[in-house]
Amino acid sequence: MDNNERYINPYTDFGFKKLFGTEMNKDLLISFLNALFQGEKGEITDVQYLNGEHLGEGYGDRRSIFDVYCMTDDGSRFIVEMQKAEQEYFKDRSLYYSTAAIREQAPKGKWDYHLDEVYTIGILNFMFPGDEYPADSYRHEIKLKDVEDDHVFYDKLTFVYLEMPKFTKTADELNGMFDKWMYVLHNLSNLLERPAALQERVFTKLFEQAEIAKYNPSERRQYEESQKEYWDYTSTLQTAEKKGRAEGRAEGRAEGRAEGRAEGRAEEKRDTARKLKAMGVLSDEQIAAATGLTIDEIKSL
Repeated sequence: MDNNERYINPYTDFGFKKLFGTEMNKDLLISFLNALFQGEKGEITDVQYLNGEHLGEGYGDRRSIFDVYCMTDDGSRFIVEMQKAEQEYFKDRSLYYSTAAIREQAPKGKWDYHLDEVYTIGILNFMFPGDEYPADSYRHEIKLKDVEDDHVFYDKLTFVYLEMPKFTKTADELNGMFDKWMYVLHNLSNLLERPAALQERVFTKLFEQAEIAKYNPSERRQYEESQKEYWDYTSTLQTAEKKGRAEGRAEGRAEGRAEGRAEGRAEEKRDTARKLKAMGVLSDEQIAAATGLTIDEIKSL
């Protein structure tokens, strides 16, 4: 663990669950959710933590394990995930996870298929590939829509993604609770003091809960192990990226050399064909047979 680190890294499993996944700190989660939706869902006043591990319906079925899974008073389910790095099928994974929160609502026996709302929230320590969203757009809310007139076809299934690397505001530029939560999540482990802009009571508690020096030996060990796993994971990804770039450059150089050699050989054939053609002794067909060029190539010389 970095000896200069005062506050935990929320991108670690321990750090994220410490701040958002315990009954003692559920007021932090409630504040974050209210800031994220900015009144869109009304005021969330309480949450009930649900079992974050979901097994399939039969033997051998794949299980789902959520970072944080909770339900509000109106029955809405919230899956909150901290995603450390890009995965090839990340969107598929989000959709698959949401189905667990949908399926569990089905009671045994007769049922009218009424469903409560399901929200999947992804806090992403990466950006979507391929410039899918503008560089200054970091909060994305997705629902099922009609493609012709763009109206929301089904409003009970919502995905919210936060591209954290795009959030670059300083503490002096924060405007409202959503900005403040984004700033805290993005910068917490690099802070040595609580910024003056974060004076709300909820942040007083957050910084108290995040201060490593206040942890008992067991909690410190758990955090150190989680931090090591995070560093190992990110280091492996960075190594793979560097290797991929190096292989790409090497492949490019090899392809360039091969293309250069091929073009050189082709130019030699064209030069030979020109000389044979200038002699006026051989037909185009004979020159083609001698050089390997086509009749059209020879006629164009």
